[in-house]
Amino acid sequence: MAAAAWTDRGRRAVTLLKTATGSRSSHTGLRSQYDALVIGGGHNGLVAAAYLQKGGLRTAVLERRHVLGGAAVSEEIVPGFHFSRCSYLLSLLRPHIYEDLELKKHGLKVYMRDPHAFTPMLEEGVGGAPPRSLTLGSDLAMNQQEIEKFSQKDAKVIVVLESAFPNSNEFLAHLEKLAAAVHPLLDAPPVDIPGVTAGSFRKRLAAAHTLKPIISLKLGRNIPDFYEIITAPIMKILTRWFESEPLRATLATDGVIGAMTSPSNPGSGYVLLHHVMGELEKEKGAWGYVEGGMGGVSQAMARAARSYGVDIFTEKEVEQVLIGPDGAAKGVVLKDGTEIHSRVVLSNATPKLKDLVEIDYTSPVTKINVAVDKLPNFLASPTPDDKPGPHHQCSIHLNCENVEVLETAYKEAMNGRISTRPMLEMTIPSVLDPTLAPPGCHVVSLFTQFTPYHIEGREWTDEDREAYADNVFDWVEQYAPGFKKSVVGRDILAPPDLERIFGLTGGNIFHGSMSLDQLYLARPLPSLSDYRSPITGLYLCGSGSHPGGGVMGSPGWNAALTALADLKRQ
Repeated sequence: MAAAAWTDRGRRAVTLLKTATGSRSSHTGLRSQYDALVIGGGHNGLVAAAYLQKGGLRTAVLERRHVLGGAAVSEEIVPGFHFSRCSYLLSLLRPHIYEDLELKKHGLKVYMRDPHAFTPMLEEGVGGAPPRSLTLGSDLAMNQQEIEKFSQKDAKVIVVLESAFPNSNEFLAHLEKLAAAVHPLLDAPPVDIPGVTAGSFRKRLAAAHTLKPIISLKLGRNIPDFYEIITAPIMKILTRWFESEPLRATLATDGVIGAMTSPSNPGSGYVLLHHVMGELEKEKGAWGYVEGGMGGVSQAMARAARSYGVDIFTEKEVEQVLIGPDGAAKGVVLKDGTEIHSRVVLSNATPKLKDLVEIDYTSPVTKINVAVDKLPNFLASPTPDDKPGPHHQCSIHLNCENVEVLETAYKEAMNGRISTRPMLEMTIPSVLDPTLAPPGCHVVSLFTQFTPYHIEGREWTDEDREAYADNVFDWVEQYAPGFKKSVVGRDILAPPDLERIFGLTGGNIFHGSMSLDQLYLARPLPSLSDYRSPITGLYLCGSGSHPGGGVMGSPGWNAALTALADLKRQ
């Protein structure tokens, strides 16, 4: 099981798990008949439910856990400390969903981050100066100054990029241009290949509308660049642009984050592109912290859905989908035996089908949530009096001085071993959001990789979890001495824990690998890419469907519109 401990400097430990947000049900009782049922109260399920209800269908959401949100959830693991227990940053949520559902009106508040990336070095300072670090943000002059510490050539590249892409100050502008060109693909189902290639002329014509997003792509002369970014190793691209290892390694982390891959593997470029597709407050590629933790997103979505009339229930575990005599989905059976009937069923769960082995769910992630009574103070950028500096709001990249460190960690995990020097992405949202921790204290998120699902063929033990977390803390301590003494509690979630608690098969945060063979027309499989399952009336609306993982909402939106269109044709 996951290790969740409240420690008093190691003298005692008690397991604690409390919800910060959530409700057992909406204000109405569970009915025996609905037009639509949504299995799972993750963010995509809530989005789907809202649009189904807006489309005229009486809809209910059935969530297995005691708290809504799926992986986008806030929980109080240590008394007084509220964690984004799984997902921890917001960016990819589609703007039209944000506006349609009036999420700001329903309580969603986001703290923007600038600067956004901080990579400290493990080295001796020269002449009494602190170790070097790399901080990146929206300020071009600051970026130049930071990059000049490692490479004059790379700093000049940034100047050239600014003249070519005046709306952004960094290499990511190139990626953002490619990402913006393919946005039409995110908000529509994949092309209906069978529909446009077979059947009557009338059926082909009806399916032709699915070609519109492809036709709408604004790639133009960028087609070769787009093809390269989705197929090439990210290191091939980064090496062409930059020479300094800290800069390349910092950018490469977004090419492997959450994925069991290395920067040298084909397809890692797309993972990076996927992570710059979003925007916050109309700022392209920006990432931010949700007030109250990521559960704030899900709670705003739930309030929006309820305002339209959706019934939402927690602690309602679905045991099976009811199949009628005609072979179509007719509702669900709960674990307690209760039958609920409906015209359609949408599943927000991972698309894991019985005896199906084609889908890759491999995950490298172990998430560690930490409560501290003192702000980490980094040798590379020390701050006095426990006061946060600009770098504390960033994604803090540890063990990312050079790409070889990432490669070695990946190879260890691929051989079934826990990485001895893991890649660490630290965030401290409480430096911007005071609602998360008691005064003077902070919540720290450590998104770590690479760790395998099985350790050399065996299951994880609690001893393995604790030993791994101790090693992670030892590495953090080298960058920020005093960190270990500041810890008052920690929650360790290895891949099997992410699977058991959040239903993420294999511990994969994307509901399946974001590799080229599991994207667009092949997500999760070629036969299931249009959100329709082999069972009539049963649809997939989770991140295992196109366009994939992240707190985006597109799978829920697309699946809801598909189900509504099918019912209209009946």
